Amino acid sequence: MLVALSDTFGTDLARGIGAILLYAIVGLVLMLLGFYAIDFTTPGRLSELVRRGLPNAVVITASGLVSMAFIVVVAIWSSASDLTEGLITSLVYGLIGIIAQVLAVRLLEFATRIDVRSTIEQERYTPASFIVAAAHVALGLVVAVAIS
Repeated sequence: MLVALSDTFGTDLARGIGAILLYAIVGLVLMLLGFYAIDFTTPGRLSELVRRGLPNAVVITASGLVSMAFIVVVAIWSSASDLTEGLITSLVYGLIGIIAQVLAVRLLEFATRIDVRSTIEQERYTPASFIVAAAHVALGLVVAVAIS
């Protein structure tokens, strides 16, 4: 059986692969910025606490990364169909989403009066870390939907 490919198949395939790579780079940059935004705005050096294996720091960091991934995915999904415009809108929406996420989580932590520093520095799991983690995920979803 012989399969006929369109005349533009190779070009379309190459363009698609390039778009995937470029969006992956934008996504990675946004995820890194999101991680450092969480690390910077969380009391203490979150990245160091994670490396030490402190369970609350791990839970809060993981939830923060998941929430940032929601924002990045929806920013890419909502981007313009033109590749250049799509990359720019993904980057802008992602950056605004990260800022909104960080501010909202810090506000929620303030409202719940959770001492985040002592929570993330605990050697044993503390239920309060689950509240902070839930806030990250929930607000990440809210921000992601706001982007769409």
